Amino acid sequence: MECGLRGRWSALPSWTRWVLTAYVTGFLEGTGAHTVDLVRGGIHAYAAFPQIALQTFFISLVVLDPLTAVLLGLVRRGGVWLAGAVMALDVGANWWGNRHWLTDAPAQLVRLLPITAFGLFVVAFAVPLHHMLAGASSRSPAAPPSA
Repeated sequence: MECGLRGRWSALPSWTRWVLTAYVTGFLEGTGAHTVDLVRGGIHAYAAFPQIALQTFFISLVVLDPLTAVLLGLVRRGGVWLAGAVMALDVGANWWGNRHWLTDAPAQLVRLLPITAFGLFVVAFAVPLHHMLAGASSRSPAAPPSA
């Protein structure tokens, strides 16, 4: 039985590896998007949102998104819960911050579909993924899993 990171990944069922890969990819994309926003706009990149809490949260995603990706890449259960929390807050913040589109330009809400879909995906798979990772981490590397 392999130990280490490669062993943790290879011990997982294929659906779990696919879901983790999708999670990591999504959080790395979020890291890139928020980094580009900050490079372009500096600390005031999210000034279009009048709420300071939303501005601060979106800036914090430059740290939270890659942290989540790393924890997930290391196959850590805490990464699954962090992913769910970050996405629930991210989707909620985006919808709250852009709620004016409901009356001003409803067609603009289409822009929120990708982040909403990814957020729903993350939340939908959080519990089964956590259970799978809990089972994988409870197996001793010295002893093979029992049948």
